[in-house]
Amino acid sequence: MENITSYISTHKQRFIDELIELLRMPSVSADPAYSEDVLNTAEAVKAALEKAGCDHAEICETPGYPIVYAEKMINANLPTVLVYGHYDVQPPDPVELWDSPPFEPVIKTTELHPEGAIFARGACDDKGQMYMHVKALEYMVANNTLPCNVKFMIEGEEEVGSESLGWFLERNREKLANDVILISDTGMISKETPSITTGLRGLSYVEVEVTGPNRDLHSGLYGGAVANPINILSKMIASLQDQDNHITIPGFYDKVQELSREERDEMAKAPFSLEGYKKALDIEDVYGEKGYVTNERNSIRPTLDVNGIWGGYTGEGAKTVIPSKAYAKISMRLVPDQDWEEITRLFKDHFESIAPAGVKVKVKPHHGGYPYVTPIDSDGYRAASKAYEQTFGKTPVPQRSGGSIPIVSLFEKELKSKTILMGFGLDSDAIHSPNEHYGIWNYLKGIETIPYFYKYFTELSS
Repeated sequence: MENITSYISTHKQRFIDELIELLRMPSVSADPAYSEDVLNTAEAVKAALEKAGCDHAEICETPGYPIVYAEKMINANLPTVLVYGHYDVQPPDPVELWDSPPFEPVIKTTELHPEGAIFARGACDDKGQMYMHVKALEYMVANNTLPCNVKFMIEGEEEVGSESLGWFLERNREKLANDVILISDTGMISKETPSITTGLRGLSYVEVEVTGPNRDLHSGLYGGAVANPINILSKMIASLQDQDNHITIPGFYDKVQELSREERDEMAKAPFSLEGYKKALDIEDVYGEKGYVTNERNSIRPTLDVNGIWGGYTGEGAKTVIPSKAYAKISMRLVPDQDWEEITRLFKDHFESIAPAGVKVKVKPHHGGYPYVTPIDSDGYRAASKAYEQTFGKTPVPQRSGGSIPIVSLFEKELKSKTILMGFGLDSDAIHSPNEHYGIWNYLKGIETIPYFYKYFTELSS
C-alpha cells in the first residue's frame, strides 16, 4: 500500500471535483420541499459506489427516505467491514449568514486550512467524510489491495433521527452481517493530534407548546390580566436549570455514570487551549455546570439546551399583542447509563407539572438515542489506532465526544457489532451552522488512512 499517497496525488483534483458535485445536491431531509433532491442524492451515491468497485449496489426502499446498500465481497472466510454514513444534510438556515450560497460549494483558504477548505452544507457532516470511504475503496480495488469484504449502508434520514433505520436493520440482519462497523461522522482534536472517538452522548429531543387565551390579544387591554404564553414559557425554561447550571428535572441524574477522578485526569491530558477555544467562538468566558471543566461539560455530562423559541409578532415594526401560543424546541444530551425514553418521560411529566393554571402545555417528543462507549481493547480500535499511527506518525488520543449518533447503540442491539468512529473533521468546521466547511487536507488524509484500517483489522482478526 506504499503507493496510496501517489494515487491520491494523481487523482486529487478528481476527488475534490466529485465531492463538490455531491455537495451541490441539496439533500435536506427535514424539509419536504427538498424530497426530490434527497432521492437524487441517493442515486448519485449508488452510482459512485458502483464506479468505485462495488460488485452490487442498490437503492433500498424504507418507510422514509431510501438507504443505499452496496458490497464488495471477495471471500466469505475473510472479515467483513460495514461502512455507515449518511447522504442527507441539515437545513442551511439562516441562509443570510452564509458568506457564500450553501449549495454552491467554494474552496477558500483559512488560517487552519492554508491548503483550502470546501465551504458548503454537508461538507463535513457527512458527505465529505462519507465520500472518503468511497474513494478509499476505489483505491483498494484499483490496486488490488482490498484485504477483506466491505459493505456500505448510506442512509438519508440521519439528520431527522434515522426514523427508518431500525425498520431496515430488523429486516436485513443477514444482509448487513459484519465483524465491525466503521463510521466517519465525528472529528479529531486537531490536524497535529489525531484522536478516535470512544464515546457518544445520547439524545432526547422534544418540542413544547404553551397555549394561553384562545386568540392573540391587545396587550394594552389585556396585559397584566391574563397569562402571556411567551413570558410563561421563558420562566418555565429558565427553571429547568439552577444557579449552578444543574438540571432540575426530578430523577434526571439518577442513572448518570460518574467517571472516577483517575478517568477525568486521563481525559485532561488531551491537548486543549481554553483561550483558543474562547477566541474561536468570540466569547469572553465559558459557561456550564459547576464542578466540571469545559471538556467534561461537553462530553461526559448531560445537558439541556433550547434549540429554538418562537411566538407572537416578530415582523418589522411594532405590534402590541399578547400571543395565544408560544413554542420551543429543546434537546437533552445524555450520558451512560441514561435511557432517552425515560428522560423524555421525566421531562414531559416535570414540564407539565410546573405550568401555571392560566396556560395549557403540550410536550411532543421528536426523536432520541442512547449513549455509547466503544472499548479500546478491541481489534477494531487497535486497527484504527495503527492506521492513524501509519499516516499521522503518532498514536491517536481516545476521546469522548459531546455529539450524538443514536444509531450506534442501535447497531450493537440489532447487528451485535462494535462500532469504530474514525472522524477527520475539526470542531471549527461549523457543522449544523452557516459556513460549514471541510478541509481538503482532512478529506485527503481520511482517504489515505482508511485503507490501513482494513489492512490492520484483517491482520488482527486472522
